[in-house]
Amino acid sequence: MDYYKVEIVIIPFEEWLRDVLPAMLGEIGFESFVETKTGLEAFIPVAAFDEAEFFYILKTFEENFSFRVSKELIKSQNWNEVWEKNYFKPLVVGSECLVRAPFHKEYPTCKYEIVIEPNMAFGTGNHETTSMMLKAILKESLTGKKVLDMGCGTGILGILASLKGALEITSIDIDEWSVKGTFENAALNNIKNLKILKGDASLLGNENYDFIFANIHKNVLMNDLPVYSKNLKPNGKLFISGFYTEDIPDLTAKAESVGLNKAGFTTKNNWVAAFFVKSFS
Repeated sequence: MDYYKVEIVIIPFEEWLRDVLPAMLGEIGFESFVETKTGLEAFIPVAAFDEAEFFYILKTFEENFSFRVSKELIKSQNWNEVWEKNYFKPLVVGSECLVRAPFHKEYPTCKYEIVIEPNMAFGTGNHETTSMMLKAILKESLTGKKVLDMGCGTGILGILASLKGALEITSIDIDEWSVKGTFENAALNNIKNLKILKGDASLLGNENYDFIFANIHKNVLMNDLPVYSKNLKPNGKLFISGFYTEDIPDLTAKAESVGLNKAGFTTKNNWVAAFFVKSFS
């Protein structure tokens, strides 16, 4: 799959606007964002890019801001090179989990080591949402547990769950590159207990899980929270991320309405990872 990298320079630059734009652009198909000092870089499949919709969103702010926009085609076979040069550096999470790529030559030794081959699936640990989810997983005892990873991306969360002793992990994503990438990364890390599926929450039947991880944007979470609750064991834990601090009340209210009790949250640069526990019936 080919992608566009759209660079947006905000004039005059305001951090709050850089935080707001990803949520709006996510609604029209943009899949990932990298913050820059003057704005952001946004990534979208070529087939999903609608130029009129894109500029309509920017027009919302034209009274007070102007934008300098450039677009670059990234062919799928060039993605590793682009990511290696610009974005993916070895990362240590919570002082005990190293995330690196196969091409990295120098990196520290950690208790857990995850090797990720970057492709069009996003989830190298460098984004705030991924790193917060990894930190949360590191604090849990997963030995013998059943885990569901919704919107698995590169498979990174499920891989860490396996390294921490989870019995079996189901990893699901709607994107073909994510499914392919998760297969490849599971093999790179010698992970044998990941079941990888292409699709969405409609794939979930009557399976019950001790942990569910969902690093997806707000609208999907709001829609799927009832399904997650149904498939979570009593006293099971749900970790969600991919949304902003201003979204906490909506997601908390929805979660509590389907039997999920708020257990806390963490924030980083206005991104949130929130945690819930399923109540006993």
